[in-house]
Amino acid sequence: MNFRVLIAAALAGSALGLSPATAQTKLDSGDIVNSLQGIEAEASTVNAAFLRQQVQASFRDPSRANRVNREPLSEQLNKLAQFTVAIQFDFNSARIRPESYRTVGLIADALYHPYLQGYRFLVVGHTDGKGSREYNLKLSQQRADAIRDALVNPFGINPGRIEAVGLGEEQLLNRANPEAAENRRVQLINIGR
Repeated sequence: MNFRVLIAAALAGSALGLSPATAQTKLDSGDIVNSLQGIEAEASTVNAAFLRQQVQASFRDPSRANRVNREPLSEQLNKLAQFTVAIQFDFNSARIRPESYRTVGLIADALYHPYLQGYRFLVVGHTDGKGSREYNLKLSQQRADAIRDALVNPFGINPGRIEAVGLGEEQLLNRANPEAAENRRVQLINIGR
């Protein structure tokens, strides 16, 4: 079974109901590693190219034009185990707020753990349903790239272990309320060895 680390990217406060400072200090890399132990990831069919193809097909599908109660783009993503932390971005930007670098560093620490060393990961960016679908797709890709880039530099994770893809608003957590804060997030998914 594959697993994911779900990183909620709330622009103003945490989707977890914690203040950003609390969400950032309650976590350590052991929490991330412990939540993933006992789960052996096999090679996954999910990768950046596969998800990009699904997004493009979604944009052409008239049945997906309405944001409210839109079916998830990939049921496969919803079936993966998860862990949630808060990552803060500047409003309407892919700039990671300074207070979130500690959290990104903890994620990097977890990726250095011997249990996770041999695995590759997919960073998947998501937005809420505000703005156009095209803009949201672009912003989500930029945010996924920002997390990937931060894990690579300054934290030194091998770039060959991490791919990034944006899904925009195509995989909402709160389908009944597309503009809800919990829809803004970045996932880190184990895609196997």
